[in-house]
Amino acid sequence: PRTLRIYESEGLITPQRKGQWRHYTMDDIRWVECLRKMIHEQGISIAAIKKLLQYTPCWNVAECSFEQRKQCTAFFANGLVPRKIELSQPAVKKTGGGIAA
Repeated sequence: PRTLRIYESEGLITPQRKGQWRHYTMDDIRWVECLRKMIHEQGISIAAIKKLLQYTPCWNVAECSFEQRKQCTAFFANGLVPRKIELSQPAVKKTGGGIAA
């Protein structure tokens, strides 16, 4: 619980609140997992994460897979998404009965 309060006080997460209770969405939980990985496994400080997020979408910092990105609301909130999708997916064109790469 202390870790979540720290992330909240630093502005890294904003759970919905009902009285004294905090309610976390699945996106919140995934983001907390990314934060923990960056902080504990990659050694990135909270201050550095906050600074990086000012300049780049979170999926560039966390190096999330495309499948993880598709489930993340932050992915779709950024204006660069169509370009990012285009760059991260193989070129595909429609043919008569199916799809060919």
